[in-house]
Amino acid sequence: MTASPARAQRFREFKMPDVGEGLTEAEILKWYVQPGDTVTDGQVVCEVETAKAAVELPIPYDGVVHELNFGEGVTVDVGTVIISVDTDPGAGPAAVPAADAPQEAAPSAEEDAEPQGRQAVLVGYGAAPSSTKRRARKPQPAVPAQPESASAALQAELNGRTTPTPVVTPVPVPAAPAAPVAAPAATAGRPLAKPPVRKLAKDLGIDLATIAPTGPDGIITREDVHAAAAPAAAAAPAGAPVPVAAAPAEPGTVDTAARERRVPVKGVRKATAQAMVASAFTAPHVTEFITVDVTRTMKLVQELKQDPDMAGLRVNPLLLVAKAFLVALRRHPEVNAAWDEAHQEIVYKDYVNLGIAAATPRGLIVPNIKDAGSKTLPQLASELGELIATAREGKTSPAAMSGGTVTITNVGVFGVDTGTPILNPGESAILAFGAVKLQPWVHKGKVKARQVTTLALSFDHRLIDGELGSKLLADIAAVLERPKRLITWG
Repeated sequence: MTASPARAQRFREFKMPDVGEGLTEAEILKWYVQPGDTVTDGQVVCEVETAKAAVELPIPYDGVVHELNFGEGVTVDVGTVIISVDTDPGAGPAAVPAADAPQEAAPSAEEDAEPQGRQAVLVGYGAAPSSTKRRARKPQPAVPAQPESASAALQAELNGRTTPTPVVTPVPVPAAPAAPVAAPAATAGRPLAKPPVRKLAKDLGIDLATIAPTGPDGIITREDVHAAAAPAAAAAPAGAPVPVAAAPAEPGTVDTAARERRVPVKGVRKATAQAMVASAFTAPHVTEFITVDVTRTMKLVQELKQDPDMAGLRVNPLLLVAKAFLVALRRHPEVNAAWDEAHQEIVYKDYVNLGIAAATPRGLIVPNIKDAGSKTLPQLASELGELIATAREGKTSPAAMSGGTVTITNVGVFGVDTGTPILNPGESAILAFGAVKLQPWVHKGKVKARQVTTLALSFDHRLIDGELGSKLLADIAAVLERPKRLITWG
């Protein structure tokens, strides 16, 4: 029977949103609510990780959590329902939501329906055809219904995962026996399994049709797939790839597999890997190096820490490297550009969104300071400190990582002299700032201990030729060698 419009509006479904720019999936990291919990409009119910960042998702409804469709650690496609909310829990127990109930005509006065179990409906399947038919019943004496408390009925509805109980009817077996009522089958005989389980089976090379389901309503679970994969691995021919585990080592040999750990590549780390491969094989990289005496810059850092205008701000060498980079870009604006392959054009940008590479537990991310070229030194210090703190907390938003034009990577914090950084896709240049160390240096005709660092600049050779790239790097070094140029050139 079709639910009324009011009933259809009672259970509201919240779908995985596109929290970035064209993202197709996200992994559920943590649920903050469980079925039966009360939620309000705007309350954060879960944290998800996209290919760009970890993001908290608020629910847009008031009510009681009816069901969580996926567990933690599951990757879900954008647009898939992840949670449903009962927006009118005070109305008492409700029938199975219309989205879960099979569509059928109302029974006539001469017939009544057999008791039916809740039928699983998975994404992409729809409801399976019923395997039982209605039949007329002889009038039966009225039997008083067993009392059931409203709270117990509501809890059963909230759980929504009861396995159908077989109904035994003491009637003669018909001449043409019907097939036994088993767990609901998928449309066109396709096995029932949720998308993550189906993907797992595909990755392990397991045919779902060969697996006996043990989940509620005949659904194949992850455990079912792993159980089916174990004998398949043992029976694999010599030399064939084994998806689950390698065969035991021969006596006297070292079992290296037992001392290895395998972690799925996903989320930020997966996106970073794909972006770096695409960049390395798309943009022709050129990297140039310069070693520079930054003794004066390091003295200026100490002076700025005592300046009242910089009170409460994070002042470090990276701040002045960023400012030197911005000053040099102002002198060579042709560097701040992008290559438009589709239109075969070079796009010159009159703004600088300065990216700062940040290492986080989930991988490398590059949030950027919007319109950094227009910031004063205190403003730049404030935004740089906030950007790094947010990244370390894992709270960087996708918007903060989009639209970058150039980037700085501070490898010096790890004690590394320099490197050959790879461009972020769509950007024209990236500057690696190495460790600052005391080294013997010729200063005013004498060898003295000076604070020295090495800078490396990688740039897209389609946009920037050797002359332009060299001038930019030389100007950055000149500012760091004599920071008063921040005033005369700025």
